[in-house]
Amino acid sequence: MSHKINRRHRSDEAFAPMPTGSVLFWRKFIPWQAWRWLMLNIKILKIVVGGHS
Repeated sequence: MSHKINRRHRSDEAFAPMPTGSVLFWRKFIPWQAWRWLMLNIKILKIVVGGHS
């Protein structure tokens, strides 16, 4: 019994999607990154302080 595998073409699901121009802009926009970093640190601080009460 022989199984043939079709390797000529792959589905689009096998590849990661390319980011849009808007996504690339927000990833590189330093003020936005600083804001997200600050918000993340505040969330972490709340968790840490809340765990020690």
